[in-house]
Amino acid sequence: MSDKNDKKMNGAASLVRSLEHAGVEVMFGIPGGAILPAYDPLYDSTIRHILVRHEQGAGHAATGYAQATGRVGVCIATSGPGATNLVTPIADAQMDSVPMVAITGQVPSGAIGTDAFQEADIRGITMPITKHNYLVTNPADIPQAIAEAFHVAASGRPGVVLVDIAKDALTAETTFKWPTSISLPGYRDHSQPKQGDVDDAAALIAQSSRPVLYVGGGVIKANASRELLALAEASGIPVVTTLMARGAFPDSHPLHLGMPGMHGTVAAVTALQKSDLLITLGARFDDRVTGKLSTFAPVAKVIHADIDPAEIGKNRKADVAIVGDLKLTINLLLPALKAQYAKARPDFTVWIKQVNSWRSTFPLGYDIPKDGALSPQYVIERLGKISGPDTIFTAGVGQHQMWASQFISYEKPRTWLNSGGLGTMGYAVPAAMGAKVGAPDTTVWAIDGDGCFQMTNQELVTCALNNIPIKVAVINNESLGMVRQWQTLFYNERYSNTDLHSKRIPDFTKLADAMGCIGLRCERPEDVDKTIEKAMSINDQPVVVDFGVFRDAMVWPMVAAGTSNDEIMVARELAPDWDSQEL
Repeated sequence: MSDKNDKKMNGAASLVRSLEHAGVEVMFGIPGGAILPAYDPLYDSTIRHILVRHEQGAGHAATGYAQATGRVGVCIATSGPGATNLVTPIADAQMDSVPMVAITGQVPSGAIGTDAFQEADIRGITMPITKHNYLVTNPADIPQAIAEAFHVAASGRPGVVLVDIAKDALTAETTFKWPTSISLPGYRDHSQPKQGDVDDAAALIAQSSRPVLYVGGGVIKANASRELLALAEASGIPVVTTLMARGAFPDSHPLHLGMPGMHGTVAAVTALQKSDLLITLGARFDDRVTGKLSTFAPVAKVIHADIDPAEIGKNRKADVAIVGDLKLTINLLLPALKAQYAKARPDFTVWIKQVNSWRSTFPLGYDIPKDGALSPQYVIERLGKISGPDTIFTAGVGQHQMWASQFISYEKPRTWLNSGGLGTMGYAVPAAMGAKVGAPDTTVWAIDGDGCFQMTNQELVTCALNNIPIKVAVINNESLGMVRQWQTLFYNERYSNTDLHSKRIPDFTKLADAMGCIGLRCERPEDVDKTIEKAMSINDQPVVVDFGVFRDAMVWPMVAAGTSNDEIMVARELAPDWDSQEL
């Protein structure tokens, strides 16, 4: 296609041209009636379209691509059920602040509101779960809508923008004109922090004796991991990284206490509880971190830095609020803090000694099954060791997700991708596909449960046909494992509808073979390393490894939902009485 503006074409060609101008290199989708006009010019486009097997796969693949690369992910679907099948990945991406643009076809504008064939009000449906959305009925509006969609999705706090386009807008003739600038009155990305707020934060840090850097996924979104490392080392303050922030700070660093929250380390959870100052960077005081909110970090003052002003004070009052891009914020905080330290450097010696004591006394660990069965934690631990720190890991939701967050050492950002906020089963395989497309020279492992795997494994066909050689580790305990754990602990071991029989039906190795992949099985501890190494040696096809693991393995530590973090359980016992310990 010519790159000239003001050229006559139909709306569909204008859409494809607009996506090219927006810098789109790849998109994931499935054609259908209302969006079909767009697929004709796409045939001649430079954009790589990957034909998925389900629209949910398209959305999660776009998310995985965006999380691995930092670029905007793109998915496309037709009207009605095509669009509604995107609802789950849209909600998932929005909850985790992932930049994504979803494009959907809509019935002709004259039929909107008539319950036409394959009509759904996808704009109304997704309004609560998108950052913004559009319904385009005039072909002349397509370039402007696409330009704005990519700007809104990527700027400020990233999120999802949906562009719904009526079929007659795609078929009508128009003049393509790519906007030279974007002006959105009322839309501000709040990127520049105020120096006065930063100075107040530095002064509060200098007055503290038990501070913690409480780091959320916003640090990764802001590409501020190097700045975070510099801040931690300059300040001498211990760091906790939430589920969405794993890899934002190196696990191997002596100041890192691990992950806080429902299944966090005892050191991380307790450090937050006993802290006198939380320096909160790109985290949102999520209920899975805070436990019972009224009991969370009861004596701590709060510095809350976030690019989204709506997060400030939403769950926890901030003593100092900094609204702005985290990279800019930390770059301003460093010299301000050094100036404060030059006056009087606080002594954190006792505090560091205490948190290190918690870390050494209550390390993460697991029991080896006495009957010789395969420990799922051991499998995941060996995956991390053998694959190395450059590997990208995706995970579904449940026990395997928590074990993957606990027993793999994350040293770099964008190497741990998971569904944090929405907790979407079926995320791992399509997200791994998208991540591999975005980082083709990087090893990508999907760590999935047998329950999650059976929701979206059809995208392995997409991977096989499109030369996307991901690797999948199915942690097969024949159960909906996390639900079973709750039934064990809170429902008197009444295992209602959590038995999947996954070691009998289906046979995952045969299923992998049928979908054009290599299927492997491992059920003995002594075979784990060689099985992983064999999977690592295969790089021209997707690989699925069925790890038959011990059924009753549990995720520890654990803070039961709705309880205080002070009630953290290690195995089935409560942790020691922290109030009896002197600080």
